[in-house]
Formats: sequence, structure tokens, C-alpha cells
Amino acid sequence: MSERFDGRRVLVVGAGVAGRAAATIYADRGAVVRVSDARDAGAIGDVSDLAGAGVEVRTGGHADDDLDGVDLVFASPGVPPGAPPLVSARARGLDVVGELELGAQLASAPYLAVTGTNGKTTATGLLAACLRADGLDAIACGNIGYPFPTAAIEAHDVLVVECSSFQLERQRSFHPRVSVLLNVAPDHLDWHGGFDAYADAKAKVFASQRGDDVHVGNRDDEAGAAISATAPCATCWFRAGAPGAGEVGYRGDRLVARIGDEVDLGAVDAARAGFREDAAAAATAALAFGAAADAIAMGIAAFEPARHRGETVAVVDGVRFVDNSKATNVHAAIAAIDGVTDAVLIAGGRAKGTDLSSLASRADRLRAVVALGEATEELVAAFGDRLPVRRAATIEDAVRVAHRLAAPGGTVLLAPAAASWDQFASYEERGDRFTAAARSLPAGADARG
Repeated sequence: MSERFDGRRVLVVGAGVAGRAAATIYADRGAVVRVSDARDAGAIGDVSDLAGAGVEVRTGGHADDDLDGVDLVFASPGVPPGAPPLVSARARGLDVVGELELGAQLASAPYLAVTGTNGKTTATGLLAACLRADGLDAIACGNIGYPFPTAAIEAHDVLVVECSSFQLERQRSFHPRVSVLLNVAPDHLDWHGGFDAYADAKAKVFASQRGDDVHVGNRDDEAGAAISATAPCATCWFRAGAPGAGEVGYRGDRLVARIGDEVDLGAVDAARAGFREDAAAAATAALAFGAAADAIAMGIAAFEPARHRGETVAVVDGVRFVDNSKATNVHAAIAAIDGVTDAVLIAGGRAKGTDLSSLASRADRLRAVVALGEATEELVAAFGDRLPVRRAATIEDAVRVAHRLAAPGGTVLLAPAAASWDQFASYEERGDRFTAAARSLPAGADARG
């Protein structure tokens, strides 16, 4: 790539996947790079790849002299604005950039962007699958787990970038050909400082779009639609119900586009929470980019959603155990609950500053709640006068209790409405332990109690 950083002195804050990728890219393009991480060396793991690229690595905490001689700071996506090295960088007047900004500087292929409170990973994967079915070398990257800057320096026809609010907050020149805003609901309020700031970060997905660019919005999501309506370019709309003129939506289980002549885009499995909306969003974006309708139908039909997003992981005594550990906020948990009836909900964790009480609006779809983690008492307060609520100390205990409470032939749904960090390293670990606990349950009436 033509972008060079010769002579620049860069501090990369955070030695995770995105930070390591950035450090290597900067060093390979002529920068003098230092990496600083709050964790100790054992937690970070092998850094020989960074040392081999000439990168200095400092672990075990951030020091103010990490910034000495530095003229550019790269902040990894999970580093909050109030982190000491970023506060110090701003006080020194240093430029602070993130993954989307670096990727935008490096990308020569066109890229599309997907953001929203829920469904980003699924919609990003669906969109990439549709474009690949259309014959393009398309790669999903960004918040999905493969760094955007790394993808940007590779040879691809098009990039599909999943964007978190953390990443969007730090971009200035990120300019997707097509952008997608799936939905907006309160989340990460502790990180952003409030809902308005969170919504403003989401709106940055289309901040640089102009002219022939296209933004894709969700007609059914009130908060998201209000933001999408302000996009400075043409806007196309999707929805989970019947589409109006110029929209993509559903007739029964068939996804259809009413953009010009009505076009059938195939049947869509609605078993997983939110999948209909994600598929409609991906199809709208693919059409906006110029993909053929038959390719879009093939891409959606062949796509397999990632784990922890609503799959049935066990059936014990006829009780179905559904892992939606990725439902880390109220909006996602409600979508998951809407897909079940007479279910036992396992919920709780770290609420990230959000109010969980609105979960009780779906009490009629549940028979009981098992509360877990830091949000236990908030869940007890929300549901206590409407449903039986049981407390559990561990996810394994929660699975056993939920199994006893479930109706024969019923469902146990893990949809935490909260982050996993109070008891687990990640939502993946939480989902894996839920799955293992469900599969280890002994069958039979005695086990059900």
C-alpha cells in the first residue's frame, strides 16, 4: 500500500488482536512503535512477533513516560476514553486514532460497514456471504474478529466491516460505499457516558458518506430510523414485515425486495432471534452495492450464524436448551424472548449501566426466571411480583434450577441481557459453560425433581 508512516513515533494502547495488528502495520510502514498494555506479560502471551517487527512492548500498567517522544496514539477498540494513557495523550495534544481510522487510511478496495446494537456479526457475515455468492472476493473484518487494517492491506475485491460504537467513536475519515444501521438501543452507557453519546457514535457510520453512497436503515426500529433519516446520502430501508415501495422485507417467510420490480430473495429461517432483520439488512446492502438477486438468495441460504446466537444446544427430558449468550443487552434479550413461549429465562451479569426492568414486559412469554451474577437483585425486583424468580450462584446451578422449573417439552433460554465480565472472560465462555451444563444433566423424572 502507498500509505507510509516513516519517522512517526506511535504508541499503541492495548496488545489485543487489533492492537497487535496495528503495531505491526505501523512498524512495517516505517514508524517507530511502542505498545503499552495494563496487563502483565503472562496475560498477554507471546510477543515475539512484535519484537521481531522492532516494536517495543511495555506491560504491567501504563506510565506517563509511555507517551514521551510520541506523536500519534492508536487506541485499541476496548480501551475507554477515560483510560489514563488516552487522557494524557489528549492533554498533550496528541492525535488519537482507532482501528477504523487506520483501516480507512490503508484501504484501496471499496468497503461496506455494518453497525447497530444487536445483530452486527450476523449481518456482517450474511453480507459478505451474499457478495461472495455474487463472485466477489469479499471478507468480513473489523469488530467481527479480523482487524480492518489487516484486511485493508490484503488483496480483496471488497471489505465488509463490522463496526462497534467504540470503533466509530474514533474515526474521522472512514468512508464506506454502503453503510448499515441495524438498530439502536441503550448499551455500553458506562463507556459512552449516556445514550445520546452512544447514538452519536453509531451515526458516525455514515458521517463521511456523500453522492452515490448508500445508507441502509431499519424502518421498524424507531431510534435507529430517526438516526438513519439524517444520513447525508441516499437511504434504503429494510424491515421485518411487509415492505413498502423501495423497501426490502417479508411476505410470510419469503424475503422480497420492492426496489423497482418486486424480486423474491428466498425463504429465511426465523428460528433465531433477529435473523429475519439481519438477513433483510444484508440483502438491502448487497442490492445497494450491485449484487444480483439470485446471488443474495444463495448467500443467505448457505449462511450459518455464529455460535451463542440462539442455537439449541441440548434437549433433556424434552426440554430444549437455547444458548443466546450473545444477548448482552436488553434489546437483544427481548428479541430472544419473543421467539419462545412458556420458557424459563436465565439472565444476569454486568448490566453496563442499563436498566433491566423492561425485560418484565415479556413476562407473559415466560414461566420463571433464574437470576445470575451482579444483576441478580435487579432482576428479582423486575420480575418478582409477576413470575417465580430463583437466584443462582453459578451458570451450572442456573441450568439445574431452570431444568427443574421448565415445563415438559418446554424451553430454557439463556439470554442474559448483560455482559459476562462479572463471572466469565467472555460471552463465549458463558455460553460454552451453559452448553456443557445442559448436556451433562441426567435425564429422567428424578433429575427434574
